[in-house]
Amino acid sequence: MAPEDAAGDTAGDAVEQSIRITAEALRDGSLIAAARLRMSDGAALRSDAEIEASLDAMLASHPPGQDVWLFGYGSLMWNPAMHYAESRPGAVRGWHRSYCLWAHMGRGTPEAPGLMLALDRGGSSVGMLFRFPSATARAELLLPWRREMFTGGYMARWVRVDTEDGPVRAATFVANRAYPRYAGRLDEAVIAASLAVAAGGLGSCVEYLVQTLTVLRAHGRTDHRLERLERAVLRASTKSAR
Repeated sequence: MAPEDAAGDTAGDAVEQSIRITAEALRDGSLIAAARLRMSDGAALRSDAEIEASLDAMLASHPPGQDVWLFGYGSLMWNPAMHYAESRPGAVRGWHRSYCLWAHMGRGTPEAPGLMLALDRGGSSVGMLFRFPSATARAELLLPWRREMFTGGYMARWVRVDTEDGPVRAATFVANRAYPRYAGRLDEAVIAASLAVAAGGLGSCVEYLVQTLTVLRAHGRTDHRLERLERAVLRASTKSAR
């Protein structure tokens, strides 16, 4: 999950590939500044103050002095761009990983939109947990907050994540169904057709899919729907190459 994971209009989606999503670029604000300059299509963007207010509201309901966990399920797993003390795999229930946000930039274009992942209601999803010591939690969490909460594509919420060491309460980003580019539950053939061809300044949707599955496999986990999509995308790519 990353600007790449947002609704196609997050900080990372709005910039060129030459500007990498890094902790430094998120911390000094240069990534968001570049994104705001490029986004001239009237998209409603959150201000820096609104992004920080969202984070503070989340942390206000967290026990003071306790470490904070963040659950990632997309590009946050393979490009976290934040400093954390520990990571481990886990599974969240009640939310499933879904290609439900259209991307017109970053990994897509208005003419050939891509699709990005979000957690949507129902089912379950495996992903990665990241732990932040209480003393540095706000400063570090501000980086993924800037990355994912740049537009209204995501909402932040607390979820329970099951791990081999027991359950963990973690923050994560879920799809905002009221967002204009929320795609809903699409047929897998429609998703695969988009992923097979969509690309933008940050790279291709195929790369995003492969990277996500690579991390899951490295930790002995999988996502059967993503596996099917990968096979369908490879078949589509093979046909187009003939």
